[in-house]
Amino acid sequence: MFVPCGDWVPDLTGFTLLMPAVSVGNVGQLAIDLIISTLNMRKIGYFYTDCLVPMVGNNPYATAEDNSTELSTNAEVYSLPARKLVALQLRSIFIKYKSKSFCEKLLSWVQSSGCAKVIVLSSSHSYQRNDLQLRSTPFRYLLTPSVHKRIQNKIESLNWQEMEKSPCIPQMDDSEFCVRVPGGGITKTLYDESCSKEIQMAILLKFVSEGDNIPDALGLVEYLNEWLQIIKPCSDDPTTPALPWKIPSSWRLLFGSGLPPALF
Repeated sequence: MFVPCGDWVPDLTGFTLLMPAVSVGNVGQLAIDLIISTLNMRKIGYFYTDCLVPMVGNNPYATAEDNSTELSTNAEVYSLPARKLVALQLRSIFIKYKSKSFCEKLLSWVQSSGCAKVIVLSSSHSYQRNDLQLRSTPFRYLLTPSVHKRIQNKIESLNWQEMEKSPCIPQMDDSEFCVRVPGGGITKTLYDESCSKEIQMAILLKFVSEGDNIPDALGLVEYLNEWLQIIKPCSDDPTTPALPWKIPSSWRLLFGSGLPPALF
């Protein structure tokens, strides 16, 4: 499924894979955009798959006219070897009944490429929160058993809240409880498949509503940054804010072009 840009296949052994779930508000995809743009990650390949709606566009991270005409596709892979980070960006929706197949193929690639762990950035419908979730932080995390013992101490030191279990069948009092991520797209499928394959996966998500979700994406990458320290503070003073995230050039048209002046 993975096709490298050059003649050689990059060695991703020990890398951390960052990827989005195509979920409510596209928050995970926007967050991955911020990470790729801020770290100036280099494209190393793409996924050739029949599971996603085909699309092609200009370079979403163009910094000058000479690289603005580079083409981008629906699933591209970027890396930053110095930080042992690799990022998968998804830019289109799944074809009906193909999402599970994509998850299985993706996780097979994760295993064959030797990635150390996977971090999925996702979101969930804010209107489906319960009373406890309404009174607490909008951020949640999920860990597969294989990664739980490795990073649990770090997660606990951050005082993060784990995603609560809820009735498998909503509005049924005698329903069993399970992990549900309403509006989370492939999040739950990735989690279940990773648990069965013993893949180290962490899922970070935020409860959001559809609209201008740029603030949600910024909040989600800051949440991730508490753990990975992708952007370090300017000084050793913990009260000093981190460096700003670099907004991709493609975000100028996030809501379409402006209204033609001739209308007025």
